[in-house]
Amino acid sequence: MAGAIGAKRATAKSLAPDLFERALALGAIALLLAVAAALWRGRAHWPAVPPAVWLHLLTILVALALTPSMLLRRRGDRWHRRLGTLWVAAMIATALGSFAMRYANHGGLSIIHLLSFWVLIQAPLIWWSARTHRVAMHRGAVRGMVTGALLIAGFFTFPFNRMLGAWLFG
Repeated sequence: MAGAIGAKRATAKSLAPDLFERALALGAIALLLAVAAALWRGRAHWPAVPPAVWLHLLTILVALALTPSMLLRRRGDRWHRRLGTLWVAAMIATALGSFAMRYANHGGLSIIHLLSFWVLIQAPLIWWSARTHRVAMHRGAVRGMVTGALLIAGFFTFPFNRMLGAWLFG
């Protein structure tokens, strides 16, 4: 019996952050710093920024600020659940807010709005998988969301003469 318990422990996946999650946390910190620097450098242009863009930036900053803590700290405790719920809410608010930012596409939706639809489906699933203790599903979904909806999408806010890129590099 003791051998069976030991074998089970050896195959169980650790809840501790692995190398990929540490890299995601560092990426979130780097992106947060880049956004903060861009905002600071673009402060002269703040009055011209529409409220929908400010809402989008605020919610994504909340998600970016929470991401390293969520990936690196102890998991499954009360604070992880509370901060995780706030993170999911910030991601949903970010996705919903993106639908108000259609001016760049002459009032229509653009290809990036597909990501917003994905977030609106995936974020509640992340919360549900955590609440129902589907750890592997939760962990994979969080990794995908951080990689795609935060880091990759965040990277693409800087090139192509977009607002944050123009402020940071202009």
